[in-house]
Amino acid sequence: MKQATHILETCLYVDDLAVAEEFYARVFGLKRISRVEGRHVFFRCGEGVFLLFNPEVTSQPSDSASGVPEHGARGPGHVAFAMRHADIDAWREHLRRNDVEIEKEMAWPGGGYSIYFRDPAGNSVELATQKTWGIG
Repeated sequence: MKQATHILETCLYVDDLAVAEEFYARVFGLKRISRVEGRHVFFRCGEGVFLLFNPEVTSQPSDSASGVPEHGARGPGHVAFAMRHADIDAWREHLRRNDVEIEKEMAWPGGGYSIYFRDPAGNSVELATQKTWGIG
């Protein structure tokens, strides 16, 4: 049986792409690699890609030649970005300086740690150490 090696891309759906783009660039230092006004913003994140879509547009059949199937979601989604354990305090301070309210912090039984907060669209965003999932 074949097995996937890693997640190449993940996405969230947002109602205001400009606000979300500014948030993820400022808070995570992500570099934009693509933008189609009103439709999407794509960022490089390590060896993967983080995608933001406007579900009002992407849930409709596409007129483009790409033929990408419709997709979209309503309500808050979730994404977790990796952080090093040694950087927990620095991330906490960085979030505070950027007026990002921490919703919850969790110390996991296996030694992992998570910091949860919301993006401007209400999505649940997590910073987590790899030990949260027994990695590393």
